[in-house]
Amino acid sequence: MNQARFLRLISGEDRGLWPAALRGMLTVASCGYGCATSIRNTLYDYRLLPIHTATVPVISVGNLTTGGTGKTPVVALLCQLLLLQGRQPGIISRGYRAAADGSNDEKKVLELLVPRVPHAQHPDRRSGAQQLLSSSNPPDVLVMDDGLQHRRLHRQLDIVLLDATCPFGHDRLLPRGLLRESLRGLRRAQAVLITRSSLVSPTALLQIQERILQIAPQLSNRILQLDFQPCSLRRADGATVPLQTARQRPVYLMSGIGNPAAFRSTCESLGLEIRGSSWFPDHHHFSSQDLQTTRQAADAAGAELILTTLKDLVKIPPDETRFLALDIAATFPDPADEEFLLQLLRTVT
Repeated sequence: MNQARFLRLISGEDRGLWPAALRGMLTVASCGYGCATSIRNTLYDYRLLPIHTATVPVISVGNLTTGGTGKTPVVALLCQLLLLQGRQPGIISRGYRAAADGSNDEKKVLELLVPRVPHAQHPDRRSGAQQLLSSSNPPDVLVMDDGLQHRRLHRQLDIVLLDATCPFGHDRLLPRGLLRESLRGLRRAQAVLITRSSLVSPTALLQIQERILQIAPQLSNRILQLDFQPCSLRRADGATVPLQTARQRPVYLMSGIGNPAAFRSTCESLGLEIRGSSWFPDHHHFSSQDLQTTRQAADAAGAELILTTLKDLVKIPPDETRFLALDIAATFPDPADEEFLLQLLRTVT
């Protein structure tokens, strides 16, 4: 079952006897998964499983759901803010689905966005931290990418991201929904960033905030809104192209990310003429056949440009000049939210 069909199934969009039966089986599986995650979290809560402390403070950026919430641009944003404060950040991540060179798409994107920041990838984030801290120029603060469920490493600040377009993972645990753990995991957070906040209505945003506070009242005045605003286009060879170029020609969309619907919504918000799309699994490594098939689909749809995300573009050969990525900037609709985040980072010592 491909990703798009799975999402239609768990969201309830697919109707009928067979989809209902499948959802029933997934519900049974999610009960076992829920018991396992609950026991694991309880063991950490009571320190029955060891939690290790690094010699420098750790900031975790994580989420409760599978799929894309925008962790990579947020990690880059935090590193940029820390650099402006005179800090020397380092990034630690799991390195999920790394390529033959040992790096995955997030690492390649972060090398573009924050080239001055060292990055270690290791399934055990404690080992990744030790790798950076034993280097000749060790960081004085670590940003842990996708760290909410990686509880072996103590953190001074837990920031949880919720995608406004699907904040609570259809309210069900994996595999029946998209939740990695119970929503009670919000209680471990010191701040929540609602990402892609401009893609939903003010009423929907208010409902998300109310739900968060029902679960984690300590987050009052600590729920921030964040947008990802397209600012330009980037070719696979690194050259930048004005955003207006995409508005003047029909486009075809391609991506292999966790939330392709949000990517499409962003493109629609720009008023682009979208002729079609090809979605691949999250973290997909594109073969030459994948790119050829996408080009052919774009031709058949009458599209001149093929738009993708930066996470996808870093896995496309430089000579594939027809593929362009949306360069996005993380922005705060309310300047007070950015100021609060800056103050929060200053407390991490």
